[in-house]
Amino acid sequence: MALDLNLTLNQTQKLTMTPELKQALNILQLNVIDLSQYLDEQLELNPVLETSESEVSNIVEWNNYINRNKSEDSEYNDDNEDYSLESYVPTRTSLREHLLFQLHVMPINMSIRKVCKYIIDSMNANGYLTASLGELAKNTNESIHTVEKALEIVQGFDPPGVGARDLKECLLLQLEAKDILDEDFKNLVKLYLSDVAENKLTQIARKMDIDVMNVQHMIDILKTLNPRPGCNFSDYNDMRYVVPDAFVRRYGDNFEIIINDGDIPRLGISKFYSQLLHSPGRSTEEFKYLDKKFHSAFWLIKNIEQRKSTLYNVVKAIVEYQINFFDIGVDGLKPLTLKQIAEVCKIHESTVSRATNGKYIDTPKGIYELKFFFTNGVANDDGVVSSKSIKNMISGFIANENTHAPLSDLKITEMLKRYGVCISRRTVAKYRDEQGIPSSNRRKRFD
Repeated sequence: MALDLNLTLNQTQKLTMTPELKQALNILQLNVIDLSQYLDEQLELNPVLETSESEVSNIVEWNNYINRNKSEDSEYNDDNEDYSLESYVPTRTSLREHLLFQLHVMPINMSIRKVCKYIIDSMNANGYLTASLGELAKNTNESIHTVEKALEIVQGFDPPGVGARDLKECLLLQLEAKDILDEDFKNLVKLYLSDVAENKLTQIARKMDIDVMNVQHMIDILKTLNPRPGCNFSDYNDMRYVVPDAFVRRYGDNFEIIINDGDIPRLGISKFYSQLLHSPGRSTEEFKYLDKKFHSAFWLIKNIEQRKSTLYNVVKAIVEYQINFFDIGVDGLKPLTLKQIAEVCKIHESTVSRATNGKYIDTPKGIYELKFFFTNGVANDDGVVSSKSIKNMISGFIANENTHAPLSDLKITEMLKRYGVCISRRTVAKYRDEQGIPSSNRRKRFD
């Protein structure tokens, strides 16, 4: 058998991911905050790009501001004590500051004060002490007795429960602050807290040799306590804000869709560099550099406009399909997939996924993530009902149930069949768990 070496030409088609396409996909999946940060970076990297505001007008405006006569009676006058920057800066005391203020007014000696401060610095954001007594004594060079006394002082601070080393101690401290801590409460928290979570009231009553009604009353009090006493003092850095990428406004039977681009820098091409590109006397290297930057700037502006157009079309298609949601709420949601929106907008499913991922819209019904409007469906007598509608029905049934005889998953399944929704008991349990609703045994009350 002979082997030959031949040169052949084959024509094939394949998709090449160009830098411009990669940038377009990246811009499409960014939300309004991330896009604004991305464009700020591009403004620093590409000298050809500039914002639409005139640089000259900005300079004149700042010069007028700086040279303003401070003796004028103006609301921005620095001598006007009524208009201070501190008046506009929101203040929120952190947990550490709140505890240190209370420590500052305590009449205690310096050694205990030092340990108290170290204990405060050893707490996490929820107000729990993360260091053991031995570690505190070693790190502060104080005795265990001094550390215990300092911890007792800190645990008496507001909010009640702060400085606890575990959940049980946190609850006991709060009960003591309410002046209702007795032996029954101590036994309930120390010995039967896991049974409380499982709502095993009859077993707790039998073991504690008390009436089940008393157990129910104590558990109701425990539910009013805060298992994370320091969470109300979280710093602003721990807070998350949602900025909608689109607004939906309703005017009668019509809807207006507005893409949120108010926080996005308006980009333009620098006239200076444009003239420099076409000016005589520049070198080949300068021309290649400027031509590359102009090409990059052009595609960036084009991709931003493409993102706006795609996002508008996707949101418009979602609103038109889920029109019943704006009339009756969650019960009006219909099953919707990425493929359906892709077919309407004549784009790929992956493009719809990028356009909706991590983005929110402000609607007359509230602010929702775009993914919220995509839901699976279950067939019923009238067609198909969305899973979110079924979850809403389940939570409605449970909200109106008899707490002394709560609805079982099987009973809920039978109730859904009356409305033409045929799903299994396991599916009901799954939907219930996804909403954080406990089982019927744990929802039962005895009062």
